Amino acid sequence: MKWDIHPQNYRPVVFQDRAAGISFLTRSTIETKKTVEWKDGKEYPVYNVDISSASHPFYTGKQMFVDTAGRIEKFRTKFGSDYSQKPKKDKKGKDAETEWDDE
Repeated sequence: MKWDIHPQNYRPVVFQDRAAGISFLTRSTIETKKTVEWKDGKEYPVYNVDISSASHPFYTGKQMFVDTAGRIEKFRTKFGSDYSQKPKKDKKGKDAETEWDDE
């Protein structure tokens, strides 16, 4: 292991997750000017994060589902309900078979 390659300001920092409303104490080199009093009575630098493992859908199991039916309806109102792919022509000018069908 090489000497003097690690940062010198590695210290305890409190990370606050705004979405989940939790805080956790870990070590970091992140720069911050705010401080907070932790559960042990000591004051530590604090850094606010928007998302962490406590609020991320992958870790919580609460996935957000996209409203695909609403998107399809918006598309149909914008472009018409009978919007379909036109058949492609091959080099001889004949209709080539499409790779997929709408039906």
